Amino acid sequence: MSKILTVTHVSGHNACPKCGSIEVPYPLSTNDNCGDPRYRVYCENDVLQLLSAGGFYYKIISINPSSYRLVISPPLIPKDTCYSSDLTSGGFTLDDDSPFNISTRNTVMLLNCSENILLSPLNCSSSSLCRLFEEQVEAGNGCRGTLCCHFLKDSSMTSRRIRVRVGGCTAYTSVVDIRPGDSIDSWNYGIELQWLPPN
Repeated sequence: MSKILTVTHVSGHNACPKCGSIEVPYPLSTNDNCGDPRYRVYCENDVLQLLSAGGFYYKIISINPSSYRLVISPPLIPKDTCYSSDLTSGGFTLDDDSPFNISTRNTVMLLNCSENILLSPLNCSSSSLCRLFEEQVEAGNGCRGTLCCHFLKDSSMTSRRIRVRVGGCTAYTSVVDIRPGDSIDSWNYGIELQWLPPN
């Protein structure tokens, strides 16, 4: 009588293989044979990515399975422009039935905005954090002098989207868990998502 040894994740679920240097913990799923397919992520050329509802791929830069969180890279802002690379898909959007949502630890900076933004409750003052981004970070240089605002993505806002559009704001970036007094050099750029554990 032979014994069959199966290797599974410590929780008893089938974790997916590593993608490049990143572990892919359950319930995240890179294919139909591992993880939970509702938590689909993509491994392309050893780069782990999340696909938005708008069809844009975002690189996953870290995963914390014990707190059900992952961080994706904000979209690039091409040199000497003030347009996010995901502008054509309307910015970052998640499907309504996605198990992921945008956490409340993201400070979002909207850049190159129309004056309609001034009707919003966002911080669009000369002391807004987006001014530091425009003036001191190379990726923000193309946005220098445009109207910009920042806000903490809190629970009263939609947790499914960061919107950019022509006629609104055309670029954005996001910093995770920014603290008062943090130097700009210590900013942790990313969009932190959390997921609901599977039942």
